Amino acid sequence: MTINQIVRNTVERLKVEGKVWTPDTYAETFCAEAKKAGFAVEDCSGIDRYVTLLDKKTADEIKQYRVRTTAELIRFLISKMSRLNPSEASILVELLSSLAKQMALSIDVLHNPEASALAKKTVAILESQGGATQIELLKQAWVNFLSLYDDSFFMKLAQFGTVDTSNLRHTIENLSLQNSSHEGVDYAKTVRLLLSSLVPSIAPTMDKTAIDLSQKLRDNPSYVATSECEKELKMAIAMRVALDKQSVEEMVSALDVLLEKLSVQLIDLIERSENSSVEIKEVKRDLEALENNKPTDFKTAHKRLYKIASTLEKKVEVLSKDLKVHNEKVTQMGKKIAALESELVAAAQASREDFLTKLFNKRAIEEFLNVKESEYTRHGRNYCVAMLDLDHFKAVNDTYGHEAGDAVLMAFSKILKEEARISDIVGRYGGEEFLAILGDTDLSGAKVFCEKVRTHVEAAHFMYQGERIAVSVSIGVAQRSDFPSLKLLVNGADERLYDAKRKGRNRVEPA
Repeated sequence: MTINQIVRNTVERLKVEGKVWTPDTYAETFCAEAKKAGFAVEDCSGIDRYVTLLDKKTADEIKQYRVRTTAELIRFLISKMSRLNPSEASILVELLSSLAKQMALSIDVLHNPEASALAKKTVAILESQGGATQIELLKQAWVNFLSLYDDSFFMKLAQFGTVDTSNLRHTIENLSLQNSSHEGVDYAKTVRLLLSSLVPSIAPTMDKTAIDLSQKLRDNPSYVATSECEKELKMAIAMRVALDKQSVEEMVSALDVLLEKLSVQLIDLIERSENSSVEIKEVKRDLEALENNKPTDFKTAHKRLYKIASTLEKKVEVLSKDLKVHNEKVTQMGKKIAALESELVAAAQASREDFLTKLFNKRAIEEFLNVKESEYTRHGRNYCVAMLDLDHFKAVNDTYGHEAGDAVLMAFSKILKEEARISDIVGRYGGEEFLAILGDTDLSGAKVFCEKVRTHVEAAHFMYQGERIAVSVSIGVAQRSDFPSLKLLVNGADERLYDAKRKGRNRVEPA
């Protein structure tokens, strides 16, 4: 089963159950459907997926306070943030500074395409102003890249000359290709290595010079031993380095845009603080200087960011008052939303409930029938429908009055609820006629249920104003697998109900 199918099942279930489509209700129903389908969804793992991202001390505190839901976790973290120093802004700056350092160290290795891809991803996240956790994970990805990076493949070039792992261009220019003229030399192997070196490690595309040379070498690997190839190779490498340099400049420019946005946001934060001190104003001047004198490389950007972050860490004061006010507003809004949700749930329940018997009404019954029909069509899950009608009910109304008739209907509804399983659905279909949907049940099992209801009604004491009223019920039952459509199934149960009436009432058909 796919995620799309689970989403569709979730929507159908929400419609059937008549729940209000709030984010929490949808998430709860979606997770239930995913679990039912045996599909593991990370968002359904509760707060565990967030707690694992926190430090051990905070995780222990969450466990100690018995935080269970995402809402409780948010309130806990807001409360914790109100007590922390430095502020959230200073922590974010520190993370960005550390991240910039890792980018500078990693992108310095210009001959690896993985570094280029990771750098682009980093710039994209920074421009979207990702949260502290997302940035911390990205920083760790850079650390892992440097830890796992293996440049031992350069050693394969040692047979052709000196290998300088810190300068790819220097290595290529000093390759001794004279040995390739000897018989038995594997030109194809050397060519594959050279072609890999022509691919830019940072730039997204290759230059036409490098593309043309690559095609020549693929068509004729021995071309690598010619002097013409040496000239073209030097030109291709020069273009490759130029493309990488241009890409680095573009990424630095993107980082510069990020620094400008960060500066504006921090300056605005400082200006809105009611407790701005002399030291904080000094930080503001540093930020304005950073905006006016834009950095030209990663090292300069990192140095300036680190300086600002260090100053903020030491000097900025926690804006606890603002957080407290915002928290109170959020709490008040949450209470209002909860009240509105309760009202909506009550209204939705009323629209699906028979006002007299408190069973499902005809509209709700038809919705449940459509759900059962969908399960039968898709998964072959058989079900039965039973039509129940109280015998001579008009005589009860004529003899004892409509209030007595209402009392009989309510008493009969209680019997239906008592005999029905949790998975069964019973409702008032109209007047004195009721309908029961018996899921995952064949005809023989459905007849057992119907006979229990019939005997229960026959033995019950229906009392009104101290006088007993004799009541019986006729029932017609049919199973889905015996009929070509849902409509014919309901008609079949109705016809069997009238068979029971014609055969003397107080009976179940088919017998």
